[in-house]
Amino acid sequence: MLKQLLKEYEYEIKATTHLSKNSTSAYLSDLKQYIAYLDKKLITTPEAITKHTIKQYLMVLRKRHASPSTVSRKLSALKGFHQFLVDEKLIDDNIILHVHRPKQEKRLPDILSIEEMEKLIHVIDTSTPLGKRNLAMLELLYGSGLRISELLNLTTNDLHINQGVINVDGKGGKERIVPIGSEAQSALKTYLESGRLQLSKVPTPQVFLNHHGKPLSRIGFFKLLKNLAQKADIQKKVSPHTLRHSFASHLLEAGVDLRYVQEMLGHSSISTTELYTHINKKQLIAVYDNYHPHAKRRD
Repeated sequence: MLKQLLKEYEYEIKATTHLSKNSTSAYLSDLKQYIAYLDKKLITTPEAITKHTIKQYLMVLRKRHASPSTVSRKLSALKGFHQFLVDEKLIDDNIILHVHRPKQEKRLPDILSIEEMEKLIHVIDTSTPLGKRNLAMLELLYGSGLRISELLNLTTNDLHINQGVINVDGKGGKERIVPIGSEAQSALKTYLESGRLQLSKVPTPQVFLNHHGKPLSRIGFFKLLKNLAQKADIQKKVSPHTLRHSFASHLLEAGVDLRYVQEMLGHSSISTTELYTHINKKQLIAVYDNYHPHAKRRD
């Protein structure tokens, strides 16, 4: 019964929510694991699930060394599913609302220094169509703080290069206008004029294409970014989000108001953007410790 209900819930979230394909896939994967656990415990009906059942499931996740953020994400998926069961009048109460979420540590995101960003950009061979594409993508990720999904979903209609802005479809279907710098404008123009035309095999609105002329995938981008980081001899783990974090951190270092950074990143809450201020405080302390004569204790 629970497996059938999950199929019905899957149809509902695909039809009524604005979750991305990746978010929906992760959401459903978490729920399938949950249903599989219940099945092993011979729990096959909604009313048989108790608060104790949920606590036991969380203990299993902890034994598997699931991080607090992973457990919290899975609980969000369970909350949605149980609310669906309430709405369908299959149970009276959403028991997930009474389960405490694990406390999450605020991790400081990895960032690259300005020098490391320059190294990453300069290893790109811009003599090829793919190289021109790669430069345009990195300039947009770092120069405008885009999420990887926002970058790969860009269409030619979203580009207003001469005006120095692009339209971005962000999380939850929220559209925002993002400024692009002169480096990104130049790289985009070059790619569109002498890179994309060579890659394009069939008509597609997507801006960034792979060597087959099809829209570039997330996996494809991750692979090329890893390759560029190795070529640039960057020892840090570099992801698309690293470039987004670097964008925000470097703006704040330069004195840009937090509210402007929030708007450019597309954060709905400024508390999310405030995480980047911790990076700068950490860097400030490091600089002080390294250079001030009275910073370090003498033995």
